[in-house]
Amino acid sequence: MPAMPDRLALRAIRFHGFHGVSRAEARLGRPFEVDVEMAVDAAPAGQSDALRDAVDYAAVARLVLRTAERRRFRLLEALAEALARAVLRGFPVAEVTIRVRKMSPPVAVTMDHASVEVTRRR
Repeated sequence: MPAMPDRLALRAIRFHGFHGVSRAEARLGRPFEVDVEMAVDAAPAGQSDALRDAVDYAAVARLVLRTAERRRFRLLEALAEALARAVLRGFPVAEVTIRVRKMSPPVAVTMDHASVEVTRRR
């Protein structure tokens, strides 16, 4: 599949997840946010104004939630990898970048979030 210069982005898909290394994270969970950026060919949808010619971003968001809720991941990297693979399998995109943020991680310092970003291509 050739490189596609157009980008479709979903920002801050929010959910309460039970991912992490500690028992407390598995039991109590934490808030998470996920960004998804996809390399797409937006020209067909731009010309037809028809959803059938676009990547359905609502379906992408639902897939992100299903994937994040289906199993528990210890590492942010593993969650991001699973999300990237799912998007590439489910949608006609040449590339996907996934950013996973764990809000208020349980560490001994104050921070907004910990995050990981992965980019995967066909």
